[in-house]
Amino acid sequence: MKLNFLGTGTSTGVPQIMCDCGVCRSENEHDKRLRASAMVTVGDTNLLIDCGPDFRVQMLRAGSPKIEALLVTHIHYDHVGGVDDLRPYCAAGDGFPVYCRPDVAKGLIDRVPYCFAEHPYPGVPAFNLFEINSKPFKVGDIEVRPLPVKHYMLEIVGFKIGNLAYITDAKTIPDSTIEMIRGIDTLVINALRIKEHISHMTLSQALDVIQQVKPRVAYLTHVSHDMGFHDEVSARLPENVKLAYDGLSIYIPD
Repeated sequence: MKLNFLGTGTSTGVPQIMCDCGVCRSENEHDKRLRASAMVTVGDTNLLIDCGPDFRVQMLRAGSPKIEALLVTHIHYDHVGGVDDLRPYCAAGDGFPVYCRPDVAKGLIDRVPYCFAEHPYPGVPAFNLFEINSKPFKVGDIEVRPLPVKHYMLEIVGFKIGNLAYITDAKTIPDSTIEMIRGIDTLVINALRIKEHISHMTLSQALDVIQQVKPRVAYLTHVSHDMGFHDEVSARLPENVKLAYDGLSIYIPD
């Protein structure tokens, strides 16, 4: 199984508009972050996790791969703002599969109602919404387990696929979810910045979760410019913790 980090930035991306800080002016490509999204490849099947406003650029950078389904963590714009750009993947006319919580399904219908009209005009994206809860589900032969977490007061999900757990935008992770992923091979988890934030984990909070889960390796995503320079932060991390960057591909053993 392979994971491609399509984007590793927070909602504003890095560089941030109207910011003149050192990170936003950095020429290091690892300091340039599109909004958080990832593609999981299992055999010949590609599953997209989140579809933010940078989706079109991310797909072009990745070589326009085929995608079989979209898994959505939550309804915030930086995670669903690119769904209209899925229209090339809807060309077959059968409806592109989207797996999400019921509140996300409702939010998508509210945000792009023309995609769900009774008589849609030609060319609009067509989606099949599959509502999920805390129970595992399958996309083809691939089992996906939702991982309940909280984004401040909002209930959202991460996903466990094989030996990979992908969690973004979490502020708190219940003990039951920690138990689901304890000892997993690869953990992807959000770490926004050094200082406290109301709805996202800080670096130290993410490291505490990693210590509880004890994965073989962990990757930090959903990073803001306030985290600091990629190379400087990376040098201070524990040996098994990596700061992810856009375009990074990793392989997860079975």
